[in-house]
Amino acid sequence: MKKGKYIVLEIIPSSVDPKNGDVIQLSALKIDDLKLIDRFDYRLDKDKVNNIDLLNMTNYDNDNFIYLSSTRRIMMRFKKWIENYDLLIIDNIYTKNYLKNIKNNKESIFNYLNMQMSDDVIEKMMDKYNLEPSNHIVDLLYEALISESNNIHR
Repeated sequence: MKKGKYIVLEIIPSSVDPKNGDVIQLSALKIDDLKLIDRFDYRLDKDKVNNIDLLNMTNYDNDNFIYLSSTRRIMMRFKKWIENYDLLIIDNIYTKNYLKNIKNNKESIFNYLNMQMSDDVIEKMMDKYNLEPSNHIVDLLYEALISESNNIHR
């Protein structure tokens, strides 16, 4: 299990390529030895999102998010917030692309869950750890890490 301080995160972009898209939502959890320290829940202003499907997909818990006018602003706040913490990422192509300019160490979160990245990895993870559905994938990832840690220590 991952010990120490790290960030678990989820990015919802409008495009695989940051040059052609925006970060619609970036949610992250700052963790210290499996204890939640802080949350980062930011979204792009709704009037900047041109894709109605993405707008609908991210239309939940609106009061719990901070809205900013550009991806650049979201990423600047995120870079400051993460300090020098390791990042446990969903290792898909768009997450890697949007985090390319961040120098922090990046690892697949699925390495710590004994799983491989796939199109249905979140569903498989939910089944493996008997997790209830949630709009917040980052919370499911955190719950899975806790469950995996509990399984290791039994």
